[in-house]
Amino acid sequence: MQEHPFAEYTRALGKGPKLFRDLEEHEAEAAMAMVLRGEVDPIQLGAFLLLLRRKGETGAELAGFVRAAKSVLARPDDPIVPDLDWPSYADRHRQQPWFVLSALLLAAEGIKVLMHGIDGGAEGYAPTPAALARLGIHPCGSLTQAAAELRNSNFAYIRLQDFCPDLERLFQLRPLLGVRTAVNTFARDINPLDAPAQIQSVFHPPYRPLHQEIAIRLGQPRAAIFKGIGGEAQRSPLKECVVATVEDGQAAEELWAPRLAERMETTYQWRAEDLDPRHPALLWAGELDNPVAEQAVIATAAVGLRAVGRAASIEEAEAMAERLWRSRSPGRFHT
Repeated sequence: MQEHPFAEYTRALGKGPKLFRDLEEHEAEAAMAMVLRGEVDPIQLGAFLLLLRRKGETGAELAGFVRAAKSVLARPDDPIVPDLDWPSYADRHRQQPWFVLSALLLAAEGIKVLMHGIDGGAEGYAPTPAALARLGIHPCGSLTQAAAELRNSNFAYIRLQDFCPDLERLFQLRPLLGVRTAVNTFARDINPLDAPAQIQSVFHPPYRPLHQEIAIRLGQPRAAIFKGIGGEAQRSPLKECVVATVEDGQAAEELWAPRLAERMETTYQWRAEDLDPRHPALLWAGELDNPVAEQAVIATAAVGLRAVGRAASIEEAEAMAERLWRSRSPGRFHT
């Protein structure tokens, strides 16, 4: 039997303890392109994803995967470049996605924000689309529609299944494989409309430098990466936050101080929040009293303002975000 072309990639990853190797960036791009074209046997795909996870993905591999994914996107008919790309791929929120209000604050300030992600809908979770729906915002069916929404309102949300369905199908393998895979990592870096700035979160701090490397390899002009609540770009106002940045190919870090007393972390439990999807809209409307959530919105918006270059310092960003929150129009959205 003739060897399958994809076997060279599983062989590189699957050799013995002293013989396996990382993939070069161009190899990773070629391998993921084959996956997305449906040219890979399911057995090969499962082996490939699990071998990568066991080995640990490199920045070169993940950047190659992103390039492959971007090559198959259904580009908008009338393209627009947003100011900020905002991935939302932590598919099982056990806390409210207050960060959607942070994005809307930026949009109200004239910053065009494209948010993208997966549904994540299930009993006992609080998915991003459900919260947005209560704010009168529904998923765009294509990048063309997203571009139109960005022109009209400065904010658009699109599901991965509507702009890269071949990649979204790989997310469905998690129940079969039992673990997250490289897909959960690199989907955050896709930036489908090539925004010059990106804000994103990681589950674990060691992933911050990895995403910095990916951004640099992909030529991402600006990025802000931090360990957010539940893996989403939602900053806790109760803890200090290390934000890994990329600006013009240079990696750095910023330390953001807590906005509230850290001792409150023992009394405010994010995973004990009421997951009613109306709550973000009620907070926006001023009909919900939750000072911690309010400060999370402001704290996260401040990181976004720094990411797009609207603020020259942390202090300026936080003051601006506070001002935007206090001056918002509570009646703009409905529940």
